[in-house]
Amino acid sequence: MDFLRPAGWQEALAAKAEHPTAVPIAGGTDVMVEINFDHRRPDFLLDLNRIGELAEWEVGERTVRLGAGVPYTRIIEELRTELPALALASHTVGSPQIRNRGTVGGNLGAASPAGDAHPALLAAGAEVEVESVRGTRLIPVEEFYTGVKRNALEPDELIRAVHIEKADGPQQFSKVGTRNAMVIAVCAFSVALHPRTRTVRTGIGSAAPTPIRAREAEEFLNAALADGGFWDSGAVITPSIARQFAELCSGACNPIDDVRGSAAYRRHAVSVMARRTLGWTWQAYREGNGRTVQCA
Repeated sequence: MDFLRPAGWQEALAAKAEHPTAVPIAGGTDVMVEINFDHRRPDFLLDLNRIGELAEWEVGERTVRLGAGVPYTRIIEELRTELPALALASHTVGSPQIRNRGTVGGNLGAASPAGDAHPALLAAGAEVEVESVRGTRLIPVEEFYTGVKRNALEPDELIRAVHIEKADGPQQFSKVGTRNAMVIAVCAFSVALHPRTRTVRTGIGSAAPTPIRAREAEEFLNAALADGGFWDSGAVITPSIARQFAELCSGACNPIDDVRGSAAYRRHAVSVMARRTLGWTWQAYREGNGRTVQCA
């Protein structure tokens, strides 16, 4: 196994173009596990740790441009206002040591349906910035996942950053597991209210071959909130609306039975998380504190 260590971004792109099978590594929290268990034996490892710009972020008027190498700890400590659901999800990633090394870029590269960052990225509205020597493109995050642990990257492309909409309303993240952190999610759910556009977005993890949005549930709730004048009145969402939203979220799932949980349990858990997180986020919206979040 050869170890490539570019000093800058352009050098990294050139190395990836020359060695398309090279596996990028930054935090190594996924890659090194696979190598240590002999599940993967790449010919080349492409170390991105010397590229400082990957560990930087920029807060714009509407979005945050998050470098692919920003660790979860920095998101928790410095971006919880702009990216509350992602900050909540970051709290559940591994141990403090893992959070100090693990990155959203790595989560995207691994493309595991159980990755903790994915539901929050889907709910917030994100685009993945990828680049090669041929140029740059932005991929909507829901189009980035193409299968179990597969993504839309071309062989010569690297993830440079993620563009995530800043929170303009309450967001939540909830995860089912044997404990809060240091565990792979049995299933996970995120919801984000977007009062500026008067829309709701969702994200579901570990309940389908890829992370997904519950689009039918979103369409139902968006129509119900608009038709009932809820955005203007701030009235309590009726139990029947919340129940239908939860059922549609559950129906969006396509889970499997495995050692962590049955398909039936995952569907039920997603329904419960959808109903609860909708209640929490809507209560925060009613109280007029658009960025207040509470832990699941």
